[in-house]
Amino acid sequence: MSSASSPLHAAPDWLTERLQAAGGWVAFSTYMDWVLHDPSHGAYGAGRLQVGTSGDFATSPSLGPDFAELLLPQLLQWFEQQPGHGPMALIETGPGEGHLALQLSSAIAREAPELLERLELVLVEPNPGMAERQRALLAEAPLRCSWQSFAQLKERPRAGVMLAHEVLDALAVERVLWDGQCWRLQGVSLVGSSELELAAGPPLSESLRLELEALIPGPQRPAGWCTELHVGVGPWLEQAASSLSHGQLLVIDYAHEAWRYYALQRSNGTLMAYRQQQASDDPLQEPGQWDLTAHLCLETVERAAAASGWRVLGQRRQGEALLALGLAQRLHALQQGSPAELADLLGRREALLRYVDPSALGDFRWIALQRSAEAMAQPLFLQDPPLG
Repeated sequence: MSSASSPLHAAPDWLTERLQAAGGWVAFSTYMDWVLHDPSHGAYGAGRLQVGTSGDFATSPSLGPDFAELLLPQLLQWFEQQPGHGPMALIETGPGEGHLALQLSSAIAREAPELLERLELVLVEPNPGMAERQRALLAEAPLRCSWQSFAQLKERPRAGVMLAHEVLDALAVERVLWDGQCWRLQGVSLVGSSELELAAGPPLSESLRLELEALIPGPQRPAGWCTELHVGVGPWLEQAASSLSHGQLLVIDYAHEAWRYYALQRSNGTLMAYRQQQASDDPLQEPGQWDLTAHLCLETVERAAAASGWRVLGQRRQGEALLALGLAQRLHALQQGSPAELADLLGRREALLRYVDPSALGDFRWIALQRSAEAMAQPLFLQDPPLG
């Protein structure tokens, strides 16, 4: 059952071979995993994507060090809450180019040098191409660095803080389609000998159908209405939980409440492709060359977190979180610079405003989870902004 509105795209040879071996159709989650994370052909796996203002897309850390410096007080609060005086870890999952890891390690060395002996920087990067670039950038980092998989961390879980900045939105999702009678998986089909199209597949399993219907508000959807289910979030949170013996996880990503995510008018989900600072809603063009992302559903994250043994501490939009961590005071301080610093100060001011702009990065959600049941002080980013 093909999707009439789905355009055809040329398939590279490697993808044609895989689809032929799979019988000509695979679920979208399989396709997304292949084109992002295959070590030879994936956009991340092969290290093809570039993160930064001159790369394929920009992230908050790639705009400069201010983001890391604003985040630092929150990390220090959590480090202070770790029991005892033993070793701790700052674990960053999916570290991109390594900008945030380097900026945070430099800020810790400057602002809290007493932690250098206790603290290790651990990077969880499943894509060899990205890990190679991270190693080059972090060669002179002031913190001890190691690269570990979740499986390795499970053997020796760390106490400390884990960061997932723009990570969960790259986990493979299932695309699901209402055909007028039932919910079906949407996948990628091989047409002819070497072309791709989005095509409906088998009906959803009972468990996925119940999960979806628990999230969707309001009336029945029209035929052709399509959205995503975040089937990778639960397994990822389970792996993260087994890697952290005690501490906190901060997820920073685009996310919507279920009533927004699955609203009737959002008829094609949130899936987007990015390359060379361009955005597209077509996930089949040039497979392995574009980043693919889908917003998170807050309820999905919170339910999966509770099922994995995490305690949900709360969530807040990035703009509000950074104001609570002193962004307004940082903006004010930029006014005190000398004329010789004007170009740099204006660049930093522009970046700070982008962090909180609701039409840019300000609509990210910060979601805090804890790997212990004991009550602790409210996270700084969930508190009211400082006065003055």
